[in-house]
Amino acid sequence: MAGSTFGKVFRITTWGESHGGGIGVVVDGCPAGLALKESDIQKELDRRKTGQSKVTTTRKEGDKVRIMSGVFKGKTMGTPISMWVENHDVDSSKYELIKDLYRPGHADYTYQMKYGMRDYRGGGRASARETAGRVAAGAIAKKLLARHKIKVIGYTRQIGPLRAKKIDFREIERNIIRCPDKDVTDKMIDHIMKVRKKGDSAGGVVEVIAQGVPPGLGEPVFDKLDADLAKAVMSIPAVKGVEIGVGFEAAEMLGSECNDAFILKGKKISTRTNHAGGILGGISNGQDIVVRLVMKPTSSINKTQDTVTLKGKKATISVEGRHDPCICPRAVPIAEAMVALTLIDHLLRQQLSRLKK
Repeated sequence: MAGSTFGKVFRITTWGESHGGGIGVVVDGCPAGLALKESDIQKELDRRKTGQSKVTTTRKEGDKVRIMSGVFKGKTMGTPISMWVENHDVDSSKYELIKDLYRPGHADYTYQMKYGMRDYRGGGRASARETAGRVAAGAIAKKLLARHKIKVIGYTRQIGPLRAKKIDFREIERNIIRCPDKDVTDKMIDHIMKVRKKGDSAGGVVEVIAQGVPPGLGEPVFDKLDADLAKAVMSIPAVKGVEIGVGFEAAEMLGSECNDAFILKGKKISTRTNHAGGILGGISNGQDIVVRLVMKPTSSINKTQDTVTLKGKKATISVEGRHDPCICPRAVPIAEAMVALTLIDHLLRQQLSRLKK
């Protein structure tokens, strides 16, 4: 399928469907010599996998990764790295009952219009199950970025009307929704459980911060770093909005308020504020890169909704099965992966942009 490849120098191609044999990814452009083992990939997949807590889907997938190529004696070879995660806990029976109905909020109708057919089992290729391949590839990107002291950190910033006011990185993995503010965590969990009990779902905001990114990453004009980051995270299922830095808040600010004044910290050029989110003119400026993703409420809900059949007849639908009542907690490692993949691609591209003195 066209559109399944991301990146220019560091490229990934994902494959597989929600209820198929498995999910996979091919990583091309990874330099030779990187120490890599399956456990490096597994720790990231474990953060994304199903059945983690009461606020995630009850589908049980171990998501055990297998590295099929590109690694020899514990190191990358510079050749394509292929990874595979087998599907085990597949139950397509609930989808057989609604295969002739278009699910509201899903890609059923649009896939049918584009291809004239679709895999109705769990959404097929449109399912968030596809993102396991992205997270596996992102684990490699993170290892490469770490060699340059670049760290990518994601967390749940908002669930429904509830927002994290404090950002404490130590709190992120201490709670089931990956919220950095312990004062609001329980309220967020309660909100999710209440809407789930009503057969509904909740939306939210995931924020990702990249620390240690050097100035100079980004390719004018159409491959600006923020443009590529926006595309990367918008490609994640359920993302309906993206902000860089202050984002839409800039509409209410004056130029004198929004501009980040340049200052000297010792002998290093820095900025007093970071409203731009670490990017100016599409190129990183050395400050933290801040990306914010708006996640819509999970489309699969038990509430009865109006729809139509494949033949255009009026109908109603209630989607049964195993679904996340809120996507944000499991979207955090996916968002981190897409930011990391974008940054490593641009870092490798930057190494080709000028001669060293």
